[in-house]
Amino acid sequence: MSQPEVTIGTAGHIAHGKTSLIYALTGKLTLSHSEELKRGITIKLGYADMEIRKCDKCEKLSTKKKCPFCGGETSLVRKVSFVDSPGHESLMATVAAASSIMDGAMLVIAANEPCPQPQTEEHLKVLKLAGVNNIIVVQNKIDLVSDEQAVENYNQIKDLLARYDVDAPVIPASAHRSSNFDVILQAIEDFIPTPKRDKSKDPIMLTVRSFDVNKPGTDISDLVGGVVGGSIISGEFKVGQKIEIRPGVKEKGFEPIVTEIASLYSGKESLKKASPGGNIAIGTKLDPSLTGNDALAGRVVGLTGKLPPVFSELKLRVESFDRDIDFKPFINNEVVLVNAWTARSAGYVKSFKKDILELSVKPPVCIDPSVKVVLSRKVDGRWRLFGYGVIDESGT
Repeated sequence: MSQPEVTIGTAGHIAHGKTSLIYALTGKLTLSHSEELKRGITIKLGYADMEIRKCDKCEKLSTKKKCPFCGGETSLVRKVSFVDSPGHESLMATVAAASSIMDGAMLVIAANEPCPQPQTEEHLKVLKLAGVNNIIVVQNKIDLVSDEQAVENYNQIKDLLARYDVDAPVIPASAHRSSNFDVILQAIEDFIPTPKRDKSKDPIMLTVRSFDVNKPGTDISDLVGGVVGGSIISGEFKVGQKIEIRPGVKEKGFEPIVTEIASLYSGKESLKKASPGGNIAIGTKLDPSLTGNDALAGRVVGLTGKLPPVFSELKLRVESFDRDIDFKPFINNEVVLVNAWTARSAGYVKSFKKDILELSVKPPVCIDPSVKVVLSRKVDGRWRLFGYGVIDESGT
């Protein structure tokens, strides 16, 4: 079982302990970029895989090969992959992108602050919008509050979940003290099942990263092609397949790019074929200059001729979130932040009549017409989630 079966996103307000909780569970620090390490916050999406194991003797769950409760041998139950989302409000677009590759979510809420904090509620809205219904809640930092404060915070969390019609367990825990982790693992097993996968469908992968793995000074004869990384949402990819990447790169006029799968990886493990579950890296035969510095992040990968259309203009039927802020009608040439699957683009308003919003989108996006497009607007100088749009039946 070399590939994770399910992708679990973390969500929650900044500094509520999402990254610390994943580190305590998996032993991997998802802050992998220099600026993240310097500032101590998640900026880009981070990944970490985890094995859920069951003790052959006492039957408790852990992540260890030796049971931490009785010392017995453990057996592998399931391998899962976490995708760690940033909590800062200015990075909400990254969360919206992440939600499109999640099979379930772990909403982390600190017990030592009133609930909900701004991004706690924003993240919950994004999860609901993306159809991520398999959710567990971890009430983190329980070691920092009294019993009375913990109960009060717990009730606030339950009220929040009720407002959004979310049926999720709330698990008191401490990432710092690694407490109640067996209960968290059991909740993952009970509430975030592995979805049924149809491998006969056309394969599609949503990219969140792309990079050049060649080290500076590598001899030209030893260079390898560029790599795209993300999550497969349907079908199965195999080494040797010819693939297409849409909408391509700016230098090529956003024409689709055609290449071949040279390698497949899940973490450090080489695969011959890959299906949905976890973060997958596809090694290609592309010039690595095309993939460096996340140049192909937000693109869609599939078999040639089997991908959804590319839109440079969108005609959307818009629905707004219920919020206290009084949003004004869209005006011509207003800039709207558009999230379509894992792509993030600027949308320039062409017209807005009743609930139909027409946008010119730069860069263009590749998306299935049935998928909801997340929209954000600037309010008092900050990007705030406004709502979503679905491509109007009359087309673009």
